[in-house]
Amino acid sequence: MKKHRDVIVNPFDLLTDEIVFAILDRLNDDALAKKSFSLACKSFYTIESLHRRALRPLRSELVPRLLKRYSFISHLDLSLCPCVEDGTLFRVAAETRSCLRSIDLSKSRFFTHAGLSTLVTMCAGLVEIDLSNRTELSDSAAAAIAQAKNLERLRLARCKMITDMGIGCVAVGCRKLRLVCLKWCLRVSDLGVGWIAMKCKEIRSLDLSYLPITEKCLSPILQLEHLEDLVLEGCPGIDDDGLATLKHSCNSIKMLNLSKCQNISHVGLSYLTNGAEHLQQLVLAYGPAVTADMAKCLHDRAGLQSIKLDGCSVTTSGIKAIGSCLASLEEMSLSKCSGVTDECLSFLVQTHKELRKLDITCCRKITHASIDSITNSCTFLTSLRMESCSFISKDAFTLIGRCCQFLEELDVTDNEIDDEGLKSISRCSKLLTLKLGICLNITDDGLTHVANGCPKLKELDLYRSSGITDAGIAAIAHGCPTLEMINIAYNDKITDRSLISLSKCLMLKALEIRGCHSVSSVGISAIAMGCRQLMVLDIKKCVNINDNGMIPLAQFSQNLKEINLSYCSVTDVGLLALASINQLQNMTILHLAGLTPNGLAAGLLACRWLTKVKLHKSFKPLLPQSIFQFMEGRGCMFHWRDKAFQVEIDPKGWELHYGRSPEAP
Repeated sequence: MKKHRDVIVNPFDLLTDEIVFAILDRLNDDALAKKSFSLACKSFYTIESLHRRALRPLRSELVPRLLKRYSFISHLDLSLCPCVEDGTLFRVAAETRSCLRSIDLSKSRFFTHAGLSTLVTMCAGLVEIDLSNRTELSDSAAAAIAQAKNLERLRLARCKMITDMGIGCVAVGCRKLRLVCLKWCLRVSDLGVGWIAMKCKEIRSLDLSYLPITEKCLSPILQLEHLEDLVLEGCPGIDDDGLATLKHSCNSIKMLNLSKCQNISHVGLSYLTNGAEHLQQLVLAYGPAVTADMAKCLHDRAGLQSIKLDGCSVTTSGIKAIGSCLASLEEMSLSKCSGVTDECLSFLVQTHKELRKLDITCCRKITHASIDSITNSCTFLTSLRMESCSFISKDAFTLIGRCCQFLEELDVTDNEIDDEGLKSISRCSKLLTLKLGICLNITDDGLTHVANGCPKLKELDLYRSSGITDAGIAAIAHGCPTLEMINIAYNDKITDRSLISLSKCLMLKALEIRGCHSVSSVGISAIAMGCRQLMVLDIKKCVNINDNGMIPLAQFSQNLKEINLSYCSVTDVGLLALASINQLQNMTILHLAGLTPNGLAAGLLACRWLTKVKLHKSFKPLLPQSIFQFMEGRGCMFHWRDKAFQVEIDPKGWELHYGRSPEAP
């Protein structure tokens, strides 16, 4: 503040609203920064209220108050609110009216067609509605949606009760639709899809995955002049014979997904791709064998940029034919493809040196020769996934860091990489994601190189990499301050010192330490106090973590959304402490020796915002049914497990008792 003639002047008062709005635009991805801004002073509070356009409330009961404050909301995301009744939608409609452009109800329940009807009638500007996973919505809901005359994007995935009649209403009423997702709408057939294609001529994206459709609906679909994305995943009713009857091709299509279409071979593919001059992405995962005949269908598709063949059986001639096609491929996925050899993979990368993303996960026949070809040819790779390539020797990994220094993602899970390989990879200074799970040859020395060379690292997976100790984790915590996710599960050399080191990573959002027997509540307390943005915590089988760790979590980890407590030493007291975390939505509670039926009941009732709980089925008869009815009534789903109590042996030969079932003596 500046004092001028005995008047205190706020320098921000000299800025126009437009300039302050520009400042807020810079904070769009930082919720905490925006909150701090709004709490700085009354004028900032008002400006932030006027500026905000998107809202994602944690609970439906907060919606009325939030809409009063934020009066210009155009996007409302209610996916974190499992309990949304018609009254909530009535209030949304009354408060937002013409401002509201999109609403996400994909994980919300309890509202009916009446609420939807009011919403779309009063909010005439709606262009997007997501109703995915509402399995109980029927044609009456579809008829209500049909009143949204300006609707452009509609998602109805897993709305299994909606039939052709409901889709017909939508097609007649919503002529401006550009995106439609009907995935898993099992009662929608050729008739409903045909209506969409004939009435909604502006369609750009159409997802028909797992529908009981045939080639009968494809003819009007392929006549859509603006269609760019077509997903036909898991449609067994579409086959070669049916496709042979098609008289039209779609020149505008850019992405075609035929995953899990077992009845389509190269013959049917040729009918669909014929004339598709603008095709950029083709997905054929878990489909028929990739042969030379299959590849011929793609030979003249010069604009093709991405091919995904995950889970397919491939032949050398087929991969070589793809390598010879005219396209300039930027992405190739051969994950879990049987038949990939050094010969065909080397030919592919040598003819497509512009590749940016390559996935060769579980290609178990390739050796050092393939890595040599990849690193020499594709030096601009940004993503390389090669989990479980078991025949690649450890010296091959030194080539990756030497030649592919633009890498942002590298997955070498379950490989023979050692510290020399990590030393080379540390040259990849742009690396954001590094997966080293089940890499038994790496030690703290290799991790130290990564920490020194990859300061931008955000995600690190060290699952069952048993050579890692506290020293390696300390190096990562010091060298990678923006780390957001780390998995150090089942590493018996990890102690509280690792967690104390990681507590300095203020951006940490996900921590998995299951099976780390030497970690205790001391380490968890450090994480709770240091990592205030923590959202996901897995401490399953951490037998030394007890209530003393839950209390700091309850006090400091107010962003925690998901926790796995199975086999820990947490009791009723710890569970009740966690109930104070307002954002906690997902809990897994299996085999807690200190948990009683009364304590569980009290904890469940106190955790007001839970949406998903996993429990051992032995608790089901021990709790009053009214508790389950009450919890389900406010949007919580119970998942019952019959998993037997586990006893493991630690490396020293001691028997580890993780917990017991409630019925155990």
